[in-house]
Amino acid sequence: MGKSQPLISVITITYNAEDCLHPTMRSVAAQSFKDFEHIIVDGASTDNTLQIARSLGTSNLRILSEPDKGLYDAMNKGLSMANGRYLLFLNAGDAFHSEDTLSHYAAEAKKNRDIIYGDTVIVDKDRNFIKKRHLSAPRILTYESFANGMLVCHQAFMVRRDLAPRYNLDYRFSADYEWTLRCLKRSRPGSCANLNEVTIDYLNDGLTDKNHRASLKERFMIMRHHFGLMPTIGRHIMFLFRSLKRKLL
Repeated sequence: MGKSQPLISVITITYNAEDCLHPTMRSVAAQSFKDFEHIIVDGASTDNTLQIARSLGTSNLRILSEPDKGLYDAMNKGLSMANGRYLLFLNAGDAFHSEDTLSHYAAEAKKNRDIIYGDTVIVDKDRNFIKKRHLSAPRILTYESFANGMLVCHQAFMVRRDLAPRYNLDYRFSADYEWTLRCLKRSRPGSCANLNEVTIDYLNDGLTDKNHRASLKERFMIMRHHFGLMPTIGRHIMFLFRSLKRKLL
């Protein structure tokens, strides 16, 4: 790919992220694959976020810092700025699992896959492993797969830019789930590639737990819209048993 269009756009959303941005920036800079751009969309931070980004950023870094209407509005700005053939969101606090992660995504991207995905592990602020994500990426990913929940973490989900819609700002907590559904709906059968490896270290910052109930409510509404009311009720009963089993174990 030429310099005018990198193969991959890595998009990072930040807001007063000085306490967690270092690992993200370092993991991007350490990638062995170099045909990518790094875009930071910042919500007008008042701490040292921008200074950290500039000091640790690579030559392909672009920064937009201005007030926004929340996470998904910032993501839409990132979508508008992106020049790459593929998009991958890596938010402040999250990191690529290894120095070769992007090269593995790129190898499949060069085969013109629609969506490329991997697995995720949860880490603490000191980058210590906590646990694997409780949902594992399926061997074969389809639109119908996501009727069983968000089987692929948003940060481990890379999509061709021409397939990516804008985020629906009607959803405050689960717009990423709805967005991935629409990406999958636009993808060609058999065009989603599983890297069969951990690709993302996801920071356990407590925000997901804080908004868990609101997120579940939105997810139900999204699933009802895409898959129908009765199948959604049935699956949520299954989710309940799955959650109880996890707690007992």
